[in-house]
Amino acid sequence: MANVEHGGAGNAFGAGPARTSRSWVVAVGAGLWLAVVALLLRQAAAVLRLPPGERLTDLETWIGPEGVLHVPGSLYATDRFTGTPFAGLVLKPLKQSAESALGVAWTSVSLLLVVALGLIAARALPEPVTRRTSLLAAPVAICLLMVSLPVRNAMHLGQTSILPVLLVLLGCFTVRGQRTSGVLIGIGAAFQPTMLLFAPLLWLTGRRTAAISSVATFLGCTALTWAVMPSDSWTYWVHHLAGAGLGSSEGLTNQSLHGALLRFGMHGPLEIVLFLLLAAAVCYVGLRRAVRYAREGQLLLAVALTGCVAVAISPTTWQHQMLWVLLTVAGRVGKRASDRFVWPVAVILAISLPPKVLLPNMTLLDPLAQNVVLVAALAAACAVPFLSTSSPYYGSPTPTVYAAPVRARLRKVPLLPFWKRLLTRPNLLLELLLIRVGYSAYSHVRLVARGGRPTAEHHGEQIHSLEKALFIDIEHWANHAVVKVPWLEEFLNFYYETFHFFVPLGVLAVLYIRRPVDYRWARSALGFATVLALLGFWLYPLAPPRLMPGLGFIDTVHGVQDFSKPDYGTLTSVTNQYAAMPSLHFGWSLWCGVVIAVLAPKVWMKVLGLLHPFFTVCAIVATANHWVLDAVGGATVVGIGFGLVYVLAGPRPRKEGVPDDPGEPPGETVVAPLPVDVKGGSAG
Repeated sequence: MANVEHGGAGNAFGAGPARTSRSWVVAVGAGLWLAVVALLLRQAAAVLRLPPGERLTDLETWIGPEGVLHVPGSLYATDRFTGTPFAGLVLKPLKQSAESALGVAWTSVSLLLVVALGLIAARALPEPVTRRTSLLAAPVAICLLMVSLPVRNAMHLGQTSILPVLLVLLGCFTVRGQRTSGVLIGIGAAFQPTMLLFAPLLWLTGRRTAAISSVATFLGCTALTWAVMPSDSWTYWVHHLAGAGLGSSEGLTNQSLHGALLRFGMHGPLEIVLFLLLAAAVCYVGLRRAVRYAREGQLLLAVALTGCVAVAISPTTWQHQMLWVLLTVAGRVGKRASDRFVWPVAVILAISLPPKVLLPNMTLLDPLAQNVVLVAALAAACAVPFLSTSSPYYGSPTPTVYAAPVRARLRKVPLLPFWKRLLTRPNLLLELLLIRVGYSAYSHVRLVARGGRPTAEHHGEQIHSLEKALFIDIEHWANHAVVKVPWLEEFLNFYYETFHFFVPLGVLAVLYIRRPVDYRWARSALGFATVLALLGFWLYPLAPPRLMPGLGFIDTVHGVQDFSKPDYGTLTSVTNQYAAMPSLHFGWSLWCGVVIAVLAPKVWMKVLGLLHPFFTVCAIVATANHWVLDAVGGATVVGIGFGLVYVLAGPRPRKEGVPDDPGEPPGETVVAPLPVDVKGGSAG
């Protein structure tokens, strides 16, 4: 983290900015704490408003006819309880609690544990930590924990998985004395046996008393459980091989190496041998890395990596046990300042969003989608190149290069410089994640923004009437004229279905490789236009011509249809058929045409680029998928998108600034000035 601490007092001119900076940090911190409170209340309401039987389902495994917790037989008579016998022993005193009171108490205590976990993690951040980071780290950590899938899953199921993580962090960072530390870690291992891996970490980092104490505490808790609950202990440790046979080990919720191998179709002795070999390799590599980071002062990262190893090699690792992956954001990756966000963003997305949001719905990617959290844990433990504290880039990464600000080229348009113009190529992984998640959000909002058939058809009548008044209602003529020419109909159908996605992606790829500064400009404009289009879909559902009964349009792309069932076929069943205004088919094509016309070096390239929106508007009208005014709406949102980028970031730089790796040593931010003419515009 860059050191942004303000300098010493005594300069009257420096007091103002320093005071402003502190005020900004306080304001942001207050907002984050309000967000923490809102998330806590929302999570509590999400659990408690569910009817009995649908909330705290794992905890309610023992609910009897009287509505209280009791254990009539074995904990493992069904596959609903997946904890250790020690966890069952700890929960047994709750058997006299009333169900409603237990739900409120359990939810409240779990939320307090999450808050405590966030506070400890924030205090354990490795040095150097700026004042701004120290003030904002705690609420940010709690917010990230609250939105993560492991916490939400544990809250919903009534699981104890938050407790072992908290016990380990308490033992490593809070309590004094190695024996007490070892006792806490040993109790955590009694809840989740693979937490015993922290004993080797303690031993190899010089805390041998704590290591011995943790192992002794685990053995003591396990022996106590055998004495009190011998049948359940035998079932768990022997019959189920320390939990390996609990539940459906092949299910997607089992994010361990064992579960992944089972999902790949491996069973029997071969799978067991391969699992043991992989587990041994992961243990060796992961613990070796954890010990190295712990010895150089990055103890939180070392603990997080050990936790990732523990959940990866466990026979069963459920979703609510994967909190360790989130803690690896404490590590720093990348030499450039602009790369520092890649790993945290990737981890937060992987641990907070369903795999279908992160990855396209393709059979080829199913193995990765089914094991995305496990892949993140293995990558953190064994592969991600976290920086050493001895690296010159650890505290001072290569600074980001910005273009010098320029004045507005349009005198009547005031600029509101919200962000600086970067002159270096953005990180590819971060851009791919941004594009994928953004497109998933776009698809989801487009799908749920339904206004109903009557409303959409009423809006269709409005658009049709307006076009008649403007003498631009050419859709019916164009549609029937194209149907009479088979080759033209086939060409426009192909153009409509294919070029909508491939051309924008191709333009973005070329800009990323050849024109990184212009890539940021164009990508931001496209993002703004898409968000504005989503508002249009939400506020004004519109039936396209092909879904307007009685007007005689022919759907050349999808064929004959039942107007009462607009969703049909492979694609129409997963999208909103009434998301027509504005037309993003035309909007995205116009964006491509503008970008190519502005940036292409050859005249024939510019002409070819402008032909794309022309062919697109012909395709969307002739195939009866859009009204002419839909194209006008698409052009409007694209124009507003470019305008917003102009207002928020200033004019587009007229020359590429510097190479991606300027070769500057860590230090001050390099500013690449652009020549400015006497009128305030950039030269060239």
